[in-house]
Amino acid sequence: MEVSERFWNATLEELKNGYCEEGEQVVCLLCGKKLEKGIIYPDDGILYEAGRFMRVHIEKSHQSVFEYLIQLDKKLTGLTDHQNNLLRLFHQGKSDQEVQKEMGIGSASTIRNHRFALKEKERQSKVFLAMMELLKEKDSYAPAFVELHKSAKMVDERYNITQEENETILKKYFPEGTDGPIKAFSKKEKHKLVVLREIAKRFNSEQIYTEKEINHILKVVYPDYVTLRRYLIEYGFMDRKSDGSEYWIKE
Repeated sequence: MEVSERFWNATLEELKNGYCEEGEQVVCLLCGKKLEKGIIYPDDGILYEAGRFMRVHIEKSHQSVFEYLIQLDKKLTGLTDHQNNLLRLFHQGKSDQEVQKEMGIGSASTIRNHRFALKEKERQSKVFLAMMELLKEKDSYAPAFVELHKSAKMVDERYNITQEENETILKKYFPEGTDGPIKAFSKKEKHKLVVLREIAKRFNSEQIYTEKEINHILKVVYPDYVTLRRYLIEYGFMDRKSDGSEYWIKE
């Protein structure tokens, strides 16, 4: 199971914790790191069981679940930039007066109004989520969509891809199978997205790569590996240091 699929299928409680349990493993929903239950993990002279050590991992690697979630694309969170800033300050424990001063807007009563609006959004989200869960029981015609990757950029209609469309596109561009090369790199945005998502699977999300290593893997896929590398970054599948010395897959 891909990290993104696990993330979107998680319960609200699992998302709050930042991890889920799968059999004898505890899995980080933010990066896919897995820990075995029943094993004691040492860190800074302290011994932790798997669940507690996963919380240590989240704090050290992702700062916090809240910080990870608040940095997701606004199309994924449904938040405006203004709401995002408010939530950050509220999470930091700032008072209404402190938030008003830092953001330079209105008065303390203005901030209370924003709190009320966010509370309304929470209520609406709960009702909408309940309706969507009930809809699943009745809507037998709903197609299965490909899950968004959490680091997706420019989320728009190009991400409207069903599982059936995904398979058709992969067969078209990977005639020798998805482990083989692509015969062309499409200019169609939706096709490009599907192909890049598949290519990204060739990289280990826990490994840091040099540009030479990235190029070596991509050359096998398509002669114009520079274009592939650029679009993997542009679409949020891959990231790199500003000097190009390190590359890694984003989950």
